[in-house]
Amino acid sequence: MIELPVIAPKAETASTHSKKPSWLRVKLPIGQEYARVRNIVDEYKLHTICQSGNCPNMGECWGAGTATFMILGNVCTRSCTFCAVATGRPNEYDADEPRRVAEAIKLMGVKHAVITSVNRDELKDRGAEVWYQTVVQVKEASPKTTIETLIPDTKGNWDALYRMIEGGQEVVSHNMETVERLYRNVRPQAKYARSLEQTKRTKEFGKRTKSGIMLGLGETQEEVFKAIDDLVENGLDVLTLGQYLQPTKMHHEVIEWVHPDTFAMYKEEGLKRGLKYVESGALVRSSYHAEKHI
Repeated sequence: MIELPVIAPKAETASTHSKKPSWLRVKLPIGQEYARVRNIVDEYKLHTICQSGNCPNMGECWGAGTATFMILGNVCTRSCTFCAVATGRPNEYDADEPRRVAEAIKLMGVKHAVITSVNRDELKDRGAEVWYQTVVQVKEASPKTTIETLIPDTKGNWDALYRMIEGGQEVVSHNMETVERLYRNVRPQAKYARSLEQTKRTKEFGKRTKSGIMLGLGETQEEVFKAIDDLVENGLDVLTLGQYLQPTKMHHEVIEWVHPDTFAMYKEEGLKRGLKYVESGALVRSSYHAEKHI
């Protein structure tokens, strides 16, 4: 039997539309639970990627009493062209941050916590000790809480990587963000092969591995398939696929609005190619439905 080639539904080029397509509409964050979570975040002087990254799912997630905490400050040493997080020279990190994150997670009563961080390339250990202490203290304060850590590129500092992931978290995520051809433009201070190796080493360490890719940056279907195959070859378990949304006019433009049927096709293909779990949809972000990825 001859297997027919996969044909994706026709995408809508962003340049021909002044407004986002209907499938990208989100509700404004409202409600008692959202307000409660926001108060806790403010009270403990914490950063969340939900706010810093302008996440479209903030209302849904915060309304459910969950949030993705961002440690090591809110200024990144990288200048990726897709990201809304501020770029520059970070301040000295707060050594008390792990305790405050642990207390906030306990107070919120979350069953599954997601923790991420900015890149801290200026630190010799890339912030690994703060990572380790945060996971350990969250586990001590909330023993039943499972944890996903979305860690940055360690620039090949594998000792830093191992320290980041040995604190007891169940899932370790590191986002590829885009296909290999677009790395120089989208992630100029990162390397495609190095991020793959980081995933491979994380898997060999014994962790459940996860990554994310944005679509709509100009990638082809064949390039997405290759990225999926490369990730599977390097031990990836879970993949998230979502639509790239341009934070400001200074960031990388949206090349196309990817149709929901295309996201469904990529999910099916990802599972066929060996991934254990695929979260694929226009509004999917790295930590969306993260509790299902354990």
